[in-house]
Amino acid sequence: MKKQTIESLLKSALINNGRMEYALYEYELEEMIVDMKISMSDDNDDFIFAVTEYNHDVAMVLIEKRGTVYINELARDRLRSLWKGAYIKNMQKLIPFFAQQLNDGEIPINGVKIARQFNA
Repeated sequence: MKKQTIESLLKSALINNGRMEYALYEYELEEMIVDMKISMSDDNDDFIFAVTEYNHDVAMVLIEKRGTVYINELARDRLRSLWKGAYIKNMQKLIPFFAQQLNDGEIPINGVKIARQFNA
């Protein structure tokens, strides 16, 4: 599939609240959860998420530090709440990179650290 098509599918699912496919989550992402948790712990991330696309379907998983796993629309909604007003802007920047990775046969996995304010 072409990168532009993948990018369009990701925009539909991640920005425009399109439907995601649970069977695709089960097929490609579910088996990655243990490794994602290990990576998140090793990197001291606050949360980690991955997206995938196959045959015009999109799936997503998000895992928080405390171990809660969100799947598909719940993952998207949780990421939207974690990124508050920056969700759309962040997705617009990231989706082209996600599409390229997926086009290259890789699943994009992203660990995120939340910036914290320090009082001096």
